[in-house]
Amino acid sequence: MNQNNEIPAGYWQDAKGSLVPESMIKPIDKARNELVYEVVEKALELREALAKFKASTFADIDAFVELSAEEYDVKLGGKKGNVTLHSFDGRYKIVRSIQEHIAFDERLQAARELIDACLKEWTKDSVPELKAIIDRAFDVDKEGKINTARVLGLRRLDIKDERWLKAMTAVSEALQVVGSKSYIRLYKRVGDSQQYVPISLDLAGV
Repeated sequence: MNQNNEIPAGYWQDAKGSLVPESMIKPIDKARNELVYEVVEKALELREALAKFKASTFADIDAFVELSAEEYDVKLGGKKGNVTLHSFDGRYKIVRSIQEHIAFDERLQAARELIDACLKEWTKDSVPELKAIIDRAFDVDKEGKINTARVLGLRRLDIKDERWLKAMTAVSEALQVVGSKSYIRLYKRVGDSQQYVPISLDLAGV
């Protein structure tokens, strides 16, 4: 394998790192190589342009939200929430959404202990379905993560036991926002209807 980054004149480097004389490379292989490089280089330019578009769009929306707030002498601080902006004619709209990523801290283990204590005492009178719901809520996926929606769903169970209520408080307090991701989505109205369809910036959706 050629360890030198500089390829000698008259040679091409193949996928294994070996040097191949250009005279031995078939025209169809050269044409394929040219096509792949041309398409990928254009794609990299587009990706950079999209990254710049995304950054400038977020900045423009933030600036507009601040400007709009100033109309009412309001100063916005901290993270800004979801925003929907329509063009004057209603033909287009922009949606800026922020999706928070949540997880549980160590207090969830305390909640599980309290719940298990309740289940042991309720064994005689409790229905198997309740235990199944609780066990399923605390199941982990292949990555070892707990489904937050299932655990939070336990709070909707109508159980008045003091330990259960304490456990549900622990569940709520164990919930932490560990990060967030912002999205920009563009939409175009369908004719004169109230229906909007996405303007796709995904190559697969064009």
